[in-house]
Amino acid sequence: MWKDWLRPFLRPLPQWSAVAVDAPQRVVTASLHWNDQSADVTADHTVASLNPLVIATSLEAGPSPIMKYSDSATGKLLGVLHLARMTSIAIEQTSLTLYRVAGGEHYCLSWPRRSWNAWLQNRLMLKNRSSNHLNTDPAAVQQLMIAYLCPRPVVLVSVDTPSQGNIFPMDLIGPLTRSGFFSLALRSTNVSIPTMRDVRRVAVSSMPATMKAVVYKLSEHHKQPLTDWHALPLPVRPSQESGISAVAVALRVRELTIVHSQEIGLHTFFVGRITSDESWAEGAQLHHTAGFHQAYRRRRGAPLTEV
Repeated sequence: MWKDWLRPFLRPLPQWSAVAVDAPQRVVTASLHWNDQSADVTADHTVASLNPLVIATSLEAGPSPIMKYSDSATGKLLGVLHLARMTSIAIEQTSLTLYRVAGGEHYCLSWPRRSWNAWLQNRLMLKNRSSNHLNTDPAAVQQLMIAYLCPRPVVLVSVDTPSQGNIFPMDLIGPLTRSGFFSLALRSTNVSIPTMRDVRRVAVSSMPATMKAVVYKLSEHHKQPLTDWHALPLPVRPSQESGISAVAVALRVRELTIVHSQEIGLHTFFVGRITSDESWAEGAQLHHTAGFHQAYRRRRGAPLTEV
């Protein structure tokens, strides 16, 4: 019995939890704070790059704002990110601001376990560094997990041209509501990036949580283009405006016209405008959140549904 009691303290929590959440998620709010000002950015910030770790938002919040993540039900502060302004991007008649993550901390675990769990996770990441294709520093991964306190939706992105078709999962996505943009941050080694830059159109399928296994299986297409839409393990149908092959059992399908792209570190940051938006079904959407966030909610008897 004592081994069962010790086990949680000898093994790190999972870094990530796959959960079922109704979209848009409302379990955690994100707010940006600067110069005695603050703004709700729950639907207006996104990850623009993992290495370096960069946050994009429609707001210009000065040189060193703080991002705060809070439990929507209780108001409890769950974590913070300390940001440092990198640059702004002028797109059409508006602009986005890019902030490098300079530091962060979370409060989902009590102090002794918080530090111990981070040490265990960092040790495991360093041990497996050779298999970490992003070569991301463990401290940056800890900061990324704080950004995932806001559960991040998982989608399938479709690229469809006569010469190349492809479909692959992403969660580095999000609306930037004040500017009216929607962004995608894709590792620059993805085989479809040249096509996306050329045709400047993609379809984004919001996936039911029950289809996690199929969604994860399609991650192989980050490196290998799709050769036959009919060979997919799920049905497709054309999107409303451009006829891009989208997932027929998706909850929602949005078409994006890409208006800007640029490389940031190891990623290519795409910015688009939504040109069509179709709701095809109802249900909980597949999301990712930090493992310590799920542990926090479990202790309080309100865990998100894991899938």
